[in-house]
Order: sequence, then structure tokens, then C-alpha cells
Amino acid sequence: MLNDWIQRGLTLSQNPLFQKFLGRAGGVIAKPVKLGYLFTQAYNKLIDVESNKSGFEQIKEVLHTFIRLGKAYADGSYRDVESKSMLIGVAVILYLVTPLDIIPDFLPAIGLLDDLSLIAWFISSFQKEIDKFKKWEEHRYFEPQIGTL
Repeated sequence: MLNDWIQRGLTLSQNPLFQKFLGRAGGVIAKPVKLGYLFTQAYNKLIDVESNKSGFEQIKEVLHTFIRLGKAYADGSYRDVESKSMLIGVAVILYLVTPLDIIPDFLPAIGLLDDLSLIAWFISSFQKEIDKFKKWEEHRYFEPQIGTL
């Protein structure tokens, strides 16, 4: 089933509307304030969504990680991410926070299916960057204990 979502997301990523978001993403990445604002909007949208599905929780966790990555990228503290990956990620977030997309979000139930498909595709293609960022976070916040012997 996940492969079906990923394939659908790949198809959506080739849609002309998503390609517009991909074009806008370049302008957003170049402006740290806009990038930070975008990730704040995405975070607020994610925390409003409630679901009992464990798969959704996993998607939510990865997106929260990407949002932290994006904020670190925006403030300049993390730049070890491929430009193309960042561009696609920002385009996905733009798509996610914009209510008018291929299937508008205000349509009950089906309005979020295109978002979830696109997110599933993004996660499958961005997992390496997410893992790398998580390791960076762990090392960044790790402070050796100075103890007595």
C-alpha cells in the first residue's frame, strides 16, 4: 500500500501545479525569513491534524524533522543538504500549506489524499537527508558529561 502512495506522489510531483510550487520554492529558499515563516505555517498545519493511524504519526514525525531541518537551514546552522532535495522539500511544504492544490483540501477526506501521496513520495526520496540531519541534531545537542572518577 505504501508503494501505491509513493507512486501516486511521484505522479503528483510531475503535475504542472506542483511544478509551479517547485519554481516558487527557489525564491522561498533564498529568503530565510520567508523560509522560516513557511515552516512555521507547515508545523501549525501538522499539529492541528489528528489521526489514530500509526502510519500518519510516522509521516508527521518525518515532516516535523524536515521542518526542523528547514528552520536550521534558514538560520544557517545546517547546510549539509543537497540543493535539489531542499528545493523539492520546500515545494512539498508549499503544496501542503496551500489549500488550493490538485485536490482542494476543503473537500472532506479526499482533499488530503493528494497531500498524503505527495508527502509519501517525498519521504521515500528524502529519507537519506532526514537521517543525516537527525545524526547532526544528536551530535549538536550532545554535551559530554564532565564527571569525577
